[in-house]
Amino acid sequence: MSAPSHDEVPLEVSPTEAAQILAAPRSAPCLLLDCRTEEEHATARIEGSMLIPMQEIAGRLGELDAWRGATIVVHCHHGVRSLRVTQWLRERGFASATSMRGGIDAWSAEVDPSVPTY
Repeated sequence: MSAPSHDEVPLEVSPTEAAQILAAPRSAPCLLLDCRTEEEHATARIEGSMLIPMQEIAGRLGELDAWRGATIVVHCHHGVRSLRVTQWLRERGFASATSMRGGIDAWSAEVDPSVPTY
């Protein structure tokens, strides 16, 4: 099965849609990528996320090679950085990267209120 094209994977998904993507049974794993800073990640995080701060992503791209064909849901605080990272990843062949609209703040409001807001 080939990776979905840009047309098949939306550029952005809501936190509820992201939760459904992450929870769905699948043959290939799905990555939740946190592109916030280490300090933000220490303050609030979604369990199971991988932290690669936006400013480090270019130098650490090799860490994502194993995820090239997988769905990658990128999140930040409010959705601005994650959208930029998603577009950057797509330009580098990660066709199934998508940004979580509203970031971890919206995740806390819509999906898991136990995740602190800041």
